[in-house]
Amino acid sequence: MSDKLTPMMQQYFDVKRGLPANTLLLFRLGDFYEMFFEDAQVASKLLGITLTKRQETPMCGIPQHAADGYVTKLLAAGKKVAICDQAEAAQPGKLVKRQLTRILSPGTTLAANQLDAAKNHYLCALELNKAGLHAAWIDLSTGEFRIATDARPENLLPVLTALDPAELVLIEGDLAKWQAAPHEEHAVHALHHFCSPRLCSELPGYHFEIVGGAKTVMDALGVLNLQGFGLASSHPALGAAGALVYYATENLRAKPQNLRSLQEYRSARTLLLDPATLRNLEIFASTRGTREASLLGAIDRSTTSAGSRLLERWLAAPTLDLTEINRRQTVVGELIAQPSDLAELRELLDKVRDIPRILGRLQNRLRNPRELGGVKDTLAQIPAITARLDLLDSHLVGSHGGETSKVRARITDLPALRDLLAKALADELPNDLQDGNYIRVGYDEELERLRNLTSGNKSWLAELERKEQERSGIKSLKVRYTSTFGYYIEVTKANLANVPSDYIRKQTTVSGERYVTEELKLKEKEIFSAEEKSLARELELFSYLVGAVLDESVSLTRTADALAELDVLAGWAVLARDWDYCRPEISEGEQLVITDGRHPVVEQMLKQERLGLAGSHTFVPNDTSLASDDAQIALITGPNMAGKSTYIRQVALITLMAQIGCWTPAKACRIGLVDRIFSRVGASDDLARGNSTFMVEMNETANILNNATERSLIILDEIGRGTSTYDGLSIAWAVVEHLHRAADRGARTLFATHYQELTQLDKHLPRLRNYSVAVKEWNDDIVFVRRVVEGAADRSYGIQVARLAGLPLTVIDRAKTILAQLESDDVTVTLPSPQPQTKPKKKITVTPPDDSQMSLL
Repeated sequence: MSDKLTPMMQQYFDVKRGLPANTLLLFRLGDFYEMFFEDAQVASKLLGITLTKRQETPMCGIPQHAADGYVTKLLAAGKKVAICDQAEAAQPGKLVKRQLTRILSPGTTLAANQLDAAKNHYLCALELNKAGLHAAWIDLSTGEFRIATDARPENLLPVLTALDPAELVLIEGDLAKWQAAPHEEHAVHALHHFCSPRLCSELPGYHFEIVGGAKTVMDALGVLNLQGFGLASSHPALGAAGALVYYATENLRAKPQNLRSLQEYRSARTLLLDPATLRNLEIFASTRGTREASLLGAIDRSTTSAGSRLLERWLAAPTLDLTEINRRQTVVGELIAQPSDLAELRELLDKVRDIPRILGRLQNRLRNPRELGGVKDTLAQIPAITARLDLLDSHLVGSHGGETSKVRARITDLPALRDLLAKALADELPNDLQDGNYIRVGYDEELERLRNLTSGNKSWLAELERKEQERSGIKSLKVRYTSTFGYYIEVTKANLANVPSDYIRKQTTVSGERYVTEELKLKEKEIFSAEEKSLARELELFSYLVGAVLDESVSLTRTADALAELDVLAGWAVLARDWDYCRPEISEGEQLVITDGRHPVVEQMLKQERLGLAGSHTFVPNDTSLASDDAQIALITGPNMAGKSTYIRQVALITLMAQIGCWTPAKACRIGLVDRIFSRVGASDDLARGNSTFMVEMNETANILNNATERSLIILDEIGRGTSTYDGLSIAWAVVEHLHRAADRGARTLFATHYQELTQLDKHLPRLRNYSVAVKEWNDDIVFVRRVVEGAADRSYGIQVARLAGLPLTVIDRAKTILAQLESDDVTVTLPSPQPQTKPKKKITVTPPDDSQMSLL
């Protein structure tokens, strides 16, 4: 077949053969990227562009200048895209040299318009073996690089789920092996459940070898060993890290240039939230899958993209370091104390650009003038930011250098670089280097000489047009230019008889003829030469400026990190001031005491409603008091819609907020460090894996009971709801007893239930307390007070809630009749059929651990 191919198509197949499977090749032809054969058929459907044929070859194309937008759509569809560019200028009669410049995949893309500015963008490698789960992840857009290993995969899955990697790199065959694992291997199935919805790229197993991986990582970091990062060269996760660097290098077609450090993540140092808890508490996304109505959306007041990403990382791995928690809280307090300084800082931070991602693109060969403009704009704000921080520190009463001053110390002013960029870069910067005119007028003498030549040529062309109009008598004669034909003289058909004899015909058009003269041809060469030299000089100056920026990359990165942290904490200060948050007291103790706590998300949504978007409710605050060794379990009863679920969730969210250093929505808050937060709320199934709603509920409950410690916080909502009444009640009863099983302490637990029978448990479980959500009754209706009070609820008010939901009155009346008969001593429920049917009401006696008798009915 090769002897029938044109040289260009032979070139295409040479590139295509070296690509990974299922990769679409964008092949540069002039001003377009073309796709052929199956690639064209797939892309035309995904992009909604026309599929054409040339000599029976399916093909489609996209304009080069608009390629980023089309590539974004392909990546969003889970495709990989290879870019083959022209490596030299086109010359008549010569095959243009082309080369593969990069392979774009969801985890390795760097372009600004292909990334969510407020979200971290991770590529993650995973290896599971007998020693445990080993993981490595990189955000190539910022250079963040981490590894982790744990003998128990369930300890790593929480942070991996929170990181939400865009792409995974696995050993060939592992995904299928995990899917086929025996049912009892719960950790393996959980890992498969995590991987299966994401794009998974597979590599041969030898890329995951530890020795080779260590060498690859050290080479990428430019170090002789990893001791400076506190890591041994035998770390089990270095195999995954090496595979990650190899995969990134293959896609970028060069070694990643923005990797400067490698950090180890350890689950023992962070508060863990398993995948179910992240979903149930809507930490990063609401049940609708949006950032709005999530905890992240509610507490993010950052003005910069880097700040929003840092907050996301803090939420993904909440620290257990009391010193760090208190440091963040203190900075928030110092900023709140100086409102005018805080407002000014926020205005200045709003003008800071995304330095980590700008550096990432510059270091990895994605360069355009606007990237340098972002560095220039940011450096212009540094003197004012540091001056305002110095002023704020001086305003702190009795301060001998507050915590805010320590953040300020990490911000480096770079006056030489700031002045260089201000003098060299034009005010208006194009997005494409080929557009030129991004170097400021007057900055470089040689560039000005070349620009003057170009400007003079344009004047010469205008004068030529005037002279030729006079010489020929053709007033409509025009001197024009196109990229295909260069400069020419255009004459309409009506004036062809007056064309001078020295005109050389170049092209015939519908409306007339195009001509050149010897004089115009010579001038065209001079113009092209001047423009080419001018653009080349600008590129030379641009490269020098990029080098100057990259020379300061360490200082710029450190400064950007400090500014991102300041941005998050300043946003929290605004949040705390606007919503009357308190500074929580965090300790090593076992208590969890919240006074007038509120749900951070629901409270904000209710305020929006009060502003006219919906109803007019206000949030009712509630107290909480738990202790591992005293009031360990709070059993909460009350009707649906009364606020039980909101209440238990708000306790978990307040705890989480406190442990990342944020102030909390409460009048007062005292929390002993929590190592894990578990939740089992709501009803959901996983039919794709054969799991019913009840099976999902039991799986999540089993995870809690098997992994909770006495330092954990557990919230459980309606355990046992997915099965029959007696089965569900029995399971719920046993779960409560299990949580209370230790002699003197246990995990702090909020247990919401409709099973009134469980309220009897306080008689033999000394660390259990009964609470209920109060309601008011009025003419057979109920009013939700939404106040949690001591004591058990007397009934569930289910029929009243059903009435509020709009069930037909006939159903409501019939339900009342049945309920009255069930609650009476009469064991017969009269059915509306000719023959009454009876069903004996069972009475079950449960023997608690102390052998006393307790009736369920």
